[in-house]
Amino acid sequence: MDQNRYCVIMCGGIGSRFWPYSRKAMPKQFIDFLGTGRSLLQLTIDRLEGILPMQNIIILTNEQYAGIVHEQLPGIEPGQVLLEPVMRNTAPCIAWAAWHIKALNPNAKIMVAPSDHLILKHKDFVESVIRAYDFIDRSRAILTFGVKPNRPETGYGYIQEGDRLDDYFSTVKTFTEKPSKELANLFLESGEFFWNSGMFFWHVDTIIGAMRSHAPEIADVFDHANMFFGTPQEQEFINQHYSDCPNISIDYAVLEKAYDVFVEKVDFGWSDLGTWGSVYDNSPKNRDGNVTPNTRVLAFESNNNVIAAQSDKLVVVSGLNGYIVADTPDALLIVPKNDEQKIKNYVNEAKTHFGDKYL
Repeated sequence: MDQNRYCVIMCGGIGSRFWPYSRKAMPKQFIDFLGTGRSLLQLTIDRLEGILPMQNIIILTNEQYAGIVHEQLPGIEPGQVLLEPVMRNTAPCIAWAAWHIKALNPNAKIMVAPSDHLILKHKDFVESVIRAYDFIDRSRAILTFGVKPNRPETGYGYIQEGDRLDDYFSTVKTFTEKPSKELANLFLESGEFFWNSGMFFWHVDTIIGAMRSHAPEIADVFDHANMFFGTPQEQEFINQHYSDCPNISIDYAVLEKAYDVFVEKVDFGWSDLGTWGSVYDNSPKNRDGNVTPNTRVLAFESNNNVIAAQSDKLVVVSGLNGYIVADTPDALLIVPKNDEQKIKNYVNEAKTHFGDKYL
């Protein structure tokens, strides 16, 4: 097995679009949404087995989730978990992981993956990942996975394909983040656009160089700490200076500015389990088109709903069509599936009116 292969798993988000199941104290990546007996984070680790050494997995999470991570992943050593003192989006956490890994192995080839995605075709996933590692070993470029869209989804980012290198790889022409419905329809019809999976590959020197060129305000923070990486003083430095980094995604900080960015077109049954709608799309449905994960439901003249409860409570619905019903001990959400992108706004309203009580 190639000892230079690493994977950075981003595991610090709150997942507010999955409210009220996903909460600040227990975000969605730690929840078994699909009824498999494994959380989304555990499934992410499972699918990496055999691709790279397990000791080369680095988990990036918020310090408040350290206990949950170690409880769910007992095989992961404490040194493999990097604890963010504050949330600063994906660019700073990816930068920290890169400088950290560089101190461990200057020849590292890095995969970056979210902890809350669904992959249905494991064999195809493994083949795509190995192709990606081989590509960045040859080219030292930035690579992302692109998924062929099957609907005009407005909750995903899009990648426009440029020049084709072969059947799998192309240059990236443009990135577009969460387009309008009209634009998403145009993207789908053109055949030139792919969903941005949020999974990236690069040699450690490639991403550090790109950070220095396109996000110097982030790179400067970590360049000043080179002597600390891989030492007991690393976390102390991070605790003091991580908040100096701007709050920005890797897409805006680097990918949209870099020149040598490529896309590998993949087909392994990918879904970003970021919304209740994605759970609906990827779950088995009964004869009425309802999804009821681990929930007792009596549904009368009700179709195409996702209904979930966190207890043995019986849920009875009548005349309900195309809704999300999510019940927890202290909060109940009832909203049309078509309005699921507004859930984040509703969570913000709950914070305004009730503080952190329901977060």
